[in-house]
Amino acid sequence: MGQAGCKGLYQSLFDYKTEKYVIAKNKKVGLLYRLLQVSILTYLVVWVFLVKKCYQDTDTSLQSSIITKVKGVTFTNTSELGERLWDVADYVIPPQGENVFFVITNLVVTPNQRQETCAESASVPDALCYEDSDCPPGEPVAAGNGVRTGRCLREGSAQKGTCEIFAWCPVETRSRPTKPLLGEAKDFTVYIKNFIRFPKFNFSKTNVLDTTDRTFLKSCKFSPENPYCPIFRLGSVVSWTGSNFQEIAVQGGVIGIQIEWDCDLDKAPSECYPRYYFNRLDNRFSGNSISSGYNFRFAKYYRDAAGVEFRTLFKAYGIRFDVMVNGKAGKFNIIPTIINVGSGVALMGVGSFFCDLVLIYFIKKSHFYRDKKYEEVRSGHQGNGKVNVEQLQSLQTMEA
Repeated sequence: MGQAGCKGLYQSLFDYKTEKYVIAKNKKVGLLYRLLQVSILTYLVVWVFLVKKCYQDTDTSLQSSIITKVKGVTFTNTSELGERLWDVADYVIPPQGENVFFVITNLVVTPNQRQETCAESASVPDALCYEDSDCPPGEPVAAGNGVRTGRCLREGSAQKGTCEIFAWCPVETRSRPTKPLLGEAKDFTVYIKNFIRFPKFNFSKTNVLDTTDRTFLKSCKFSPENPYCPIFRLGSVVSWTGSNFQEIAVQGGVIGIQIEWDCDLDKAPSECYPRYYFNRLDNRFSGNSISSGYNFRFAKYYRDAAGVEFRTLFKAYGIRFDVMVNGKAGKFNIIPTIINVGSGVALMGVGSFFCDLVLIYFIKKSHFYRDKKYEEVRSGHQGNGKVNVEQLQSLQTMEA
């Protein structure tokens, strides 16, 4: 590079270049440009700032704790259990309320089981046999109740029988009742206490009304108009999912209770309140499906006068309640505000770019506007004095 070139490069470092604008007197393009500006401005004000509140810093790392407590009693009289009063210690599992709890509504009871030998249930396919060799001793019955002893037990002259097993006998044979044992559980209530905290803003809240009235929780019931009373009637919770309590009580089911916190911390703390949503989570549309319902087994153990252990086996059907909590909190912060305002200004430039394309390519006199926007400069051009390159620079932007 010569001395003159170096000198020109040095001088150009201190040049200032400004844009040259062409005002296009075209009403259609001008109207399009204003419509684009209004649309972008409306999007920024309404959607970005009012709806999405993008001027706020948000915290979604919600810390939550759930305490549940079920109340209610009912009375039954059955051949297996006799007359019995049921309270929360009998039908709620686990006894210490958490975010998941189970309420028994139906039972299959097999009383007085002892560890001895008996015939396996005929409903277990792997237990069917024709001779003793079909029951190899010491092998457990797949999906059965015990271990084979090596004998095939048949009734009378029947050719097919079932393997003898060592198990808790007699094995469970009864099918599910057609009516729920604890049908009155629909009137039981559950108290769901929820503590939440947003650590970024050091903000804490609970879903229970802050009051000194000790009778409040004893007399109130939850309703959309009273969100700070977390006392829910079980029958109402099931009905809010679109299900029938008596039907779900027969075979069991899973209900989801979702608590959602959406807190705008630019407002008063009282404006941050919980919203509840209730959903049936198990497969409610396949009543005859083998996967429908919800049940499990448990036992209560005893010893007789001789010290021999025996038990009562319960197959419990009921409703499992899953309490789920989610939410977010937002508070004004200058950084996201500046970022979103800057993004809006950049979007305004998109409107100018789009109108440029329409003006120089898609209207009838596009060649005329194109010639006004762009000028060609040749290196060998001579004129009255030196050519001012800045004056012949390409035009960047048009405004109507």
